[in-house]
Amino acid sequence: MNFRRLISSSPHRSNPCCGPPKIPTPPWEGLHQQGRIRSKPARIALFGRGFSCPQLGFQRWRFSKAKKGKFVIVKLRDEGEGVRKEGSVAGAVALIVGTSIGSGILALPNKTSPAGLLPTSISLTMCWAFLLIEALLLVEINVGLLRKKKTEAEDDDDEFEVISIRTMAEETLGEWGGALATVTYVFLGYTSMIAYSSKSGEILHRLTDFPQSTSGVVFTALFAVLISVGGTRATDQVNQWLTVSMIGLLAAIEVLAVLFGGWSGFEGSSGDWGKVPPTLPVMIFALVYHDLAPVLCAYLKGDLTRIRASVLLGSVVPLFALLIWEAIALGLSNQADQASDPIELLLRVEWSGVPFMVEAFSLLAVGTSLIGTLLSFSKFFKEQLNNVTSGSPSGRQLPEESNYFYYVSSWWEKNKASVMATVMVVAPSVLVSTTVPDAFSAATDIAGGYCMTMLYGVLPPAMAWAMNKKQGQETEETAMSRARPALVGVGLFACGIVVEQILQDFSFLHP
Repeated sequence: MNFRRLISSSPHRSNPCCGPPKIPTPPWEGLHQQGRIRSKPARIALFGRGFSCPQLGFQRWRFSKAKKGKFVIVKLRDEGEGVRKEGSVAGAVALIVGTSIGSGILALPNKTSPAGLLPTSISLTMCWAFLLIEALLLVEINVGLLRKKKTEAEDDDDEFEVISIRTMAEETLGEWGGALATVTYVFLGYTSMIAYSSKSGEILHRLTDFPQSTSGVVFTALFAVLISVGGTRATDQVNQWLTVSMIGLLAAIEVLAVLFGGWSGFEGSSGDWGKVPPTLPVMIFALVYHDLAPVLCAYLKGDLTRIRASVLLGSVVPLFALLIWEAIALGLSNQADQASDPIELLLRVEWSGVPFMVEAFSLLAVGTSLIGTLLSFSKFFKEQLNNVTSGSPSGRQLPEESNYFYYVSSWWEKNKASVMATVMVVAPSVLVSTTVPDAFSAATDIAGGYCMTMLYGVLPPAMAWAMNKKQGQETEETAMSRARPALVGVGLFACGIVVEQILQDFSFLHP
């Protein structure tokens, strides 16, 4: 997944930060600030599951100073600089599609194969519908807060600030809501990193025959060096290429698999509905795109009609991609004589080029997801380190000598916070991923069953209920937040997933 998943959805920030026009900084860099947008590019924080925001059609962006002293992002077009247009539905759809396809697709077939194709397909569609309702609730809440903020500020500017999920929870539920969103998001970051590090080691072990633990550490360390040394610009360029390659490989694999007879339909796939509940967390993990909600609202300038259309269209494409992927993988599993991971079966097929493409796609899916999570999470810790050290002396002045020691010392003074923050993310993650068996499966269950379900399943209906209670008749008649039975329904469904995950995790206590 592309890490440019506009991190502004992080619970630790509410505004985007745009640097001065003379400094070409990627558009997803931002500040953990609760006030006006400020031009202070040194303090940034990025987040997402995918913690990502793909480049919209490879469009280029620049920073331009708007009225009232605020800096805003505008698109560079052929007509020249300074031309600013509203975001498009097509761009928003591309944003969702590019960030919804990631490493979750690798865990899905193995988890769902005991249930069978038919129950899996129906359950996947139901999870998509559940997440669609949750996303629509999030955008309604976000737009409501955007309009309220602009009204209170008496701001005539047509630019919309990005309001983070943490701020949404704090504004509607109070301080405890913001704290819950923050803690859940941090836990989500670590579980996601553990999953990606573990899976990368498994894939590289198959490709190179190196020990799995060593491969995972090396893979994670390479991206850590890229982010710490190369910075956001180099990481952005690498991630763009990886994301485009990943999506192209997925499309090619599915087309070739269907042409070579990988599609077996629903024949003999009645399945076992009793095996469905344990698969729900990984389905949530594979389908979530909800940290994009605040970004979409600002990108489409609070136009609820276009935002709703974008969410609907953008979420349908990944759903169909996952359904086809499941049909191919589980079709192979049904044809096998013994139970096996469907991804392993795809790697053993004799279709020309498909096994290599599956390996490459798997590694790219993990790599893009890892880049986004590692970059966003390290920026959060860097922000905390900067806050801690902001009042302390900056350190001794180094003599400007043209020698190796001077340049190394200068580089360290400039980048030590970034390096330390990256280590704070990587060290615990690789420690757990190399010591816990099947860490990828366990981490995806925890991320999907607890973190994502709490953040994007339980909180949205609670926030909508609280906001509707405060606003009363001021809420739009077409707003989904007014449908209290729907709020109760999706809230109970989300709580049910959490309870099911708890029962699964503590099943070892049963005799």
